[in-house]
Amino acid sequence: MSAQPDQQTPRILGVDPGLNITGYGVLQIVENGFELVEAGVIRTRRHTSMGDRLKELHDGIADVVASFCPAAMALEELYSHYARPRTSILMGHARGVICLAAAQRDVPIVNYAATQVKRILTGNGRAPKSQMQHAICREFGLLAPPEPPDVADALAIALCHHYLGAQAA
Repeated sequence: MSAQPDQQTPRILGVDPGLNITGYGVLQIVENGFELVEAGVIRTRRHTSMGDRLKELHDGIADVVASFCPAAMALEELYSHYARPRTSILMGHARGVICLAAAQRDVPIVNYAATQVKRILTGNGRAPKSQMQHAICREFGLLAPPEPPDVADALAIALCHHYLGAQAA
């Protein structure tokens, strides 16, 4: 099913990248704010080759981009911690194929630091995951946060992009 937005209702695709689980959330901009269109995860099979996993991730994100035609992709920036350099390298691989999927459809990519997203939604750049989950429930009127947490993170990234007024930047 292809959901084609019209010019008056642009969409934002928020992505929380990961090699095992990538969360995504699609917002549609409407007159009085935004609406949730779709949210979910793309999971890769852990016991397959890196190449196969990256292909699965690329194909999954490419399908989301093709289905929802976002005006922009809001993507969490790569965070590197000196104690876990391997995690950063794996996330870099994942971000690369996610960016490729957007570029293949000419979707502009805007990167946001996790601390910026947290500050925009909670006022605290070091907000714990539980506070972010609460913020997503509040913003969308949800009774319970989306599961897994990667979905809430992706929605937070998309909301950050919307609140900064950069729908197609």
